[in-house]
Amino acid sequence: MTTREMTVADSVWIGVPPETAYDAVSDVTQMGRWSPENTGATVARPAAAAYVGMHFVGSNRRGPARWQTRCTVTAAERGRRFAFDVDRYGLAPLLLPVSVASWEYTFEPQDGGTLVTEVWRDGRTRWPDVSVRVFDPLATGHPSFAAFQRRNIARTLKNLKRELERP
Repeated sequence: MTTREMTVADSVWIGVPPETAYDAVSDVTQMGRWSPENTGATVARPAAAAYVGMHFVGSNRRGPARWQTRCTVTAAERGRRFAFDVDRYGLAPLLLPVSVASWEYTFEPQDGGTLVTEVWRDGRTRWPDVSVRVFDPLATGHPSFAAFQRRNIARTLKNLKRELERP
């Protein structure tokens, strides 16, 4: 039996300053432009910069399935780090409290650009491993959510790089 993988991360170098990369990622209404699963988000004050404690509702799709998540920003350090917890799941206005995942992005100056790292942490720490082994392949088409998120993170970072480096 293998140990359940609870964290997945990947990085990409992007030829822009850390503040530029941070501003793009922390504008959660735009995430649907890069993510293969997220289709965007709504926030109470769309023009305001992200701040710790800010809530937003993310819209998502996987094949024909559509759902929403309420997220709470846990870090908002411009040019350095942006993170949020996914703490509710369902279809608005009925979003049930459940720990789903945490997402984190770090921005490190490197070689005249920025090393952007995206990290996913599985929030389902109370789920028994046996239920995860049954649920994950049904929900994702992959052996685990970690395997599924590894692919999603790589695609998100590739799309972010392509857009931010576009002249």
